[in-house]
Order: sequence, then C-alpha cells, then structure tokens
Amino acid sequence: MEGTTRTIDTLEDLRRDLAALIEADPRLLPVAKLAGDLPLRRSSPGFASLASIIVSQQVSKASADAIFRRLEALDLLHDPALFAGEDPERLLGTGLSRPKLKTLNAAACACAEGRLDLHQMCRLPAAEAMEALTAISGIGPWTAEVYLLFAAGHPDIFPSGDIALQNAWQMIFVTEKRPAAKELAILSSDWSPWRGTAARLLWAYYGATKGMKDKSPV
Repeated sequence: MEGTTRTIDTLEDLRRDLAALIEADPRLLPVAKLAGDLPLRRSSPGFASLASIIVSQQVSKASADAIFRRLEALDLLHDPALFAGEDPERLLGTGLSRPKLKTLNAAACACAEGRLDLHQMCRLPAAEAMEALTAISGIGPWTAEVYLLFAAGHPDIFPSGDIALQNAWQMIFVTEKRPAAKELAILSSDWSPWRGTAARLLWAYYGATKGMKDKSPV
C-alpha cells in the first residue's frame, strides 16, 4: 500500500471494499454469502490496543479478556511511561506471562522515549509501519499486522501467519494442505489493495463454518 488516505474506519468503508474485492475476485461471492455481515472490529490506536493484541497471543479469548481486564484495572495502559515504571510482580499478578510482560515493557519504553509513535502508525505506509513495529523486541509480524489492521485501519494488511486464515483458505479453495505463512502471503497478494477486507471475510467465513460468530483475533 502506498499511503493511508483510504482507511477502514466504518462499516460503510468495509462494505465498499468488500464490493470491490468481490468484483475483482468473484470466487469470493459465495464465501461472502456464507460469512454474512462482516464485523468492523476497530479499536483506538495507542498502547492499550497494542497491549490487548499482545495479551491475546496463544491463549483463549476468555483468558485474554480476563487478563486484559485485570491490566485495565491497574489504570496504567493510558500512559506507557507509567506502565514501564510499574512493579513487574504487580503486572505478573494479572496473569501475564513473563515473555509477554517483557514485550509490553519494550513497547512501553519505546513509546515513552519517543522511539515508537503508535498513533503515527496510522499515517504511515504499511511496510514502513511494519518495520517500525517489528523493530520492538518481542513484536513479530502477526502482532504488527493485527495492530495495523484493527487499530490503524490499514486496508491492505493480511496476517498470513494466522492459523484461522490459513484454514479458511484451505477450505475455500479445497487445497490438499493448509498454506504456510509465506505461501499465503503470496497467494493473498492478488487481493491487494483490499487484503484487510479479505482477512475479515475469511475470519468470518471460518467462524461461520464452525458455528461461531467470528474468528478474528480481537
């Protein structure tokens, strides 16, 4: 994506991009019919949104929600400097693992020191924003992509390392095996510049096939 003049901020933006995506790839029309209405899932940019994504990694949604509620109760997420200066044992008491706390502290310090502007991410080209986020110790491509997709509203982000997206691709296109992250990144490039909507569509489709509302990570 070359710039950020077009973002996904509203359901109308999502519907606009979905129509363009299906026109470009009519194979997705039956997928969209089964998936139903796509959820927007937008959050406000900033440290709290990034923290919620980090907390959600590799745990159930119920566990992530419980840990994040306990973090919110400490009233630190609005100020990365406060978070970075907090007693680690108090933070671990919320249920955070030590690796996740290390990542959160690295991000909080970078924000507090001005090395990372999470609001500026919304105005950067996706590749540049990805580079800035993944420069922080512990933040990998999946975390950066999910932040850019849901907090920044970038329209052309597709988290190809997400297992649900890989499973959805395999189901839709009836492939022998689930595509790996690198392969799916290449395959999904045909959906540019609407990959953010394509990701939402595949999450919703996968959820619908499993009898769930949605399988997006936030």
